[in-house]
Amino acid sequence: MSSTDYKFEGWLGFDKSAAEGNMKWAEFEPKPWEETDVDIKITHCGICGSDLHTLRSGWGPTNYPCCVGHEIVGTVVRVGSKAEGGLKFGDRVGVGAQSDSCQGRKGDCEACASGMENYCGVHHVGTYNGVYLNGGKSYGGYALYNRAPSRFVVKIPDAISSADAAPMLCGGVTTYAPLKNHGTGPGKTVGIIGLGGLGHFGVMWAKALKADKVVVVSRTSAKKEDALKMGADEFIATAEEPDWAKKHASTLDIIVCTVSSSSMPLMQYLSLLRFDGTFVQVGAPEDGLPTIQQFPLIFKRLKITGSLIGSPDDIREMLALAVDAKVKPWIQEVPMKDANKAIVDMEAGKPRYRSVLVNEPQGVSQVKAGL
Repeated sequence: MSSTDYKFEGWLGFDKSAAEGNMKWAEFEPKPWEETDVDIKITHCGICGSDLHTLRSGWGPTNYPCCVGHEIVGTVVRVGSKAEGGLKFGDRVGVGAQSDSCQGRKGDCEACASGMENYCGVHHVGTYNGVYLNGGKSYGGYALYNRAPSRFVVKIPDAISSADAAPMLCGGVTTYAPLKNHGTGPGKTVGIIGLGGLGHFGVMWAKALKADKVVVVSRTSAKKEDALKMGADEFIATAEEPDWAKKHASTLDIIVCTVSSSSMPLMQYLSLLRFDGTFVQVGAPEDGLPTIQQFPLIFKRLKITGSLIGSPDDIREMLALAVDAKVKPWIQEVPMKDANKAIVDMEAGKPRYRSVLVNEPQGVSQVKAGL
């Protein structure tokens, strides 16, 4: 298939109202082709909270028009002569939340040199709403095709379905990476705050990494049964246990917080940590985090840190663990034509626990039929 046999079309947001279900189906111009690129015919794309933040310019002004979606799975339909990773036509592949970095091309970059491209501070390119080094815009996966530098394209293991793999590429690795990096394993008790698209992955990864105990912290007990089915050993419902912080004080070694709210009870969350405990924030509230008081940090030598998605190698490692531990996300598949309804449902907190957009085999005619 040549580059002229298909068009890049997808759901575009033209202003902040796109987050309210007002994306429009239109053609867009992908990044100028380079021989290190691959083109992917998209079959599946997960819906992430980042999509909503970007569509409404919540994290800063969005460069409209914008096609969101950074949990992309599909098949390779074009391969550049300098593509990396042994990619070939027909391979089933994925692209996560990042699709390029400086890779050392614009000077020294410690992160890229260390294989941690996700922390590139020179030229980090998001899979959507970014600008490549060649000046092209990045467009995401609520679409029929995606063009991406091969370095950030990973092969999907045969044992994982495309629908299951899609949400792992951002939601999955965003929780896998901090759990791995902060020593989750035998002898550790892990807390996951918030049981949503990110949190439900956190529970399953912590179990797959063989943590001694996994505790879910949520506002109510509405999701308790689900959490236990996912592998959680304990559930704390903060709105239903008046003394929850005191009762469970100093019981956790690692906390991964997926909550995106400036009103969360951060100091009470920190009280759950043991001496030398680590609190990892992965949720990104648009209006910032609550005020932090210093004495709990000082007296228990606590560490507060963050974590940003994962590198291509992190994603490959995570997918291998998913195969070995038979990790299967809780998802709902939604036709691509219903993307506007799907993001409204996402904002309302309806998914249990991740929605995945699906392009039917007939492709563009199927999508346009829903317009």
